[in-house]
Amino acid sequence: MTQGTVATHFEEAQIDAIFASIDQCSQPGAAVGIAINGVPVYRRGFGLAHMELPVVLGPAMRMRIGSTTKHFTALAYLLLCEEGSASLDDPIGKHVDEINAASRLVTMRQLMGHTSGIRDAMTVSMLTNGALTKVTDADILAYYRTIEDVDFTPGTSWSYNNGGYVLLTAAVERITGETLDTVLRKRIFEPVGMYDTMLRRWDDGFVPNSAALHFRATDGRFTRDYMGSEVSGAGGVVSTMDDMLRWLRHMDAPRVGSAESWRLLKEPHRLANGTSTGYGLGLVIGNYRGVETICHAGGVIAGNSQMIKVPAAGLDISIAVNRADVNAADLANRIIDACTEGLDPVVDIPFEKLDGVFVSPADGRVIELQSLGEMQLMGIDGAPGLPVTADEGGNLRLPEIMSFIRQSARSEGRYLVFTDFGNEDRLVPVTPKPDAHVGDRVGHFAAPSAAATAAIIEEGDVYRLKIEGRHGRAEYGLSPITDTTWKAASLGPFAMLGGILTFADDRCGFEFAAGRMKGMRFTRLQ
Repeated sequence: MTQGTVATHFEEAQIDAIFASIDQCSQPGAAVGIAINGVPVYRRGFGLAHMELPVVLGPAMRMRIGSTTKHFTALAYLLLCEEGSASLDDPIGKHVDEINAASRLVTMRQLMGHTSGIRDAMTVSMLTNGALTKVTDADILAYYRTIEDVDFTPGTSWSYNNGGYVLLTAAVERITGETLDTVLRKRIFEPVGMYDTMLRRWDDGFVPNSAALHFRATDGRFTRDYMGSEVSGAGGVVSTMDDMLRWLRHMDAPRVGSAESWRLLKEPHRLANGTSTGYGLGLVIGNYRGVETICHAGGVIAGNSQMIKVPAAGLDISIAVNRADVNAADLANRIIDACTEGLDPVVDIPFEKLDGVFVSPADGRVIELQSLGEMQLMGIDGAPGLPVTADEGGNLRLPEIMSFIRQSARSEGRYLVFTDFGNEDRLVPVTPKPDAHVGDRVGHFAAPSAAATAAIIEEGDVYRLKIEGRHGRAEYGLSPITDTTWKAASLGPFAMLGGILTFADDRCGFEFAAGRMKGMRFTRLQ
C-alpha cells in the first residue's frame, strides 16, 4: 500500500483523451471537475445536455448525483444529533413509529450504515410495481407497516438499502418539522456556497439549468425513460460539478458538522464477525491501487456519478454522466491514474476460468459463473454477470470500482465457497436443466406483506411471471436452472431488474430473491 503523500501532476491533454469517446455533439455525455489541493484545474463538459437541444454539457449545469446524496442526508441527521434532538442509537421506531415490529428496534446507526438487515422496500416496490411506476416516499413508508421479513440479524452483514434512507428522510423531516429539501438547503448547501445544488424528487418536472437523462435501449437508441419513484434522501440531489468541487474542498476543513460528525461519516462499520464493511454513514472508505480514497458513487436508471477524494494526493474529482452506458466511477479511476505517481501497479493474476451454477443449501442463493473469452463473469441471484478477477489467494473478486462490496468466491473441489462480508457460505454445483417445465406450478399466488399477487403463466414453451403490486405491475420471463430454481428476467426497460424463483417442494408457493434481498414469499391462492 502506498504510504504518505502521493505526488500529483496534471496534463490537460491526458484528461481530454479519457473523455474523447464521448466528446461529440450528437450524443449525451459527461461533466467533470478536478481540483488539486482545493484549486480547480479542470472543468469541462462533453456531449449534449439534452438530445433534443443543441446545448452541450458543462461543469455549471445541474445533473443528478444519485446515491452520492446519502452522505448529505446522513450529515443532516448528525447535525440533529449535535443539537441533542436525536441519537445514532435511537431505534427507528422512535422517529418513524408506524414501522413494523420486526424492524422498529433497528438503530439509526445501523440504518445509515446498511447493516440494519431490514427489507429494502424500494426494491420490493420496483420488483412488484415495475421500475417506471410513480411511487411516493409515503408509499414506500407504507410498505414498512406490513413487511415482516428481514434479510439478516442487524449488525451481522451488510446490504445496500435505499429504502432505509427513505426512513432516514422521514426521521429528519419529523424531528425538524421541515422537508428534507429545506433542511439540506438551509443547513448544508447554502452555508457551503452550493447555491446550484438542491433536492429534486421527481424527473417529470422542470428544473432550470438541468441536463436530461438518457437510457440506452438494446437496439442502441437513446430514450427518455427514467425512474418513476420519488427520490429524496436516498438519491434525489442534483448538483453541478463546480458545486461538488466546493463540497470536496469543504470536506478538508468542514464548517458544517463537528469533527465528531465527520469522523462518524468516514468511519467504516464493523460487523459482529469482526469484518470491516468499508462503509461509514453514507461515505465509502476505499482503496485504489494502494492509496486511500473517500467516495460515494451514484446511479439512476439513465445516468450515474462519482465523487471521490484521494487525500494523500490532495486530488478531488466529481463526474456525472447523463447516459446509462458510460461509467463515471471508471472514468474517475482513469483520472487518478493520469494525475498521480507511485501508486501500486495493476497486477493481472492468471487463473483458471470457471463455468457452472451453484446453489446454497442454507439460503437458496444462486451464483452463476461463466467464462466469456478472456473474461470471467459472476452473477448473483439472477443479476447480470459482472467481470471478476482473481487475487493472490485465488478468490474471485468484483471490479475495483465495486471493491467496497466485500464479496468473493473461491473453488474448493466441487464446491464454491462464497464469502459475503466475512460470512462464508458453501454452495453446491447443480446440473442445469434447460428443458425443465413449470408443470403444475402454474397458478396464482400472493405475498400479503408486499401487497402483491403473482401469476405464473405457461404459453407453449414460454413461461412468464406477472406480478400485480400495490401501485403497478411487473412482468418477467422465466428460464429454468433446475426443476425448482428458475431465473426471472425483467421484460420491462430496466434489464437489471430480475432475480431467482425457488419453488417449494410442496408446490404451494415460491420465493423470489433479487440481488441482496432474500426470498420474498408467495403462497398459492386456492
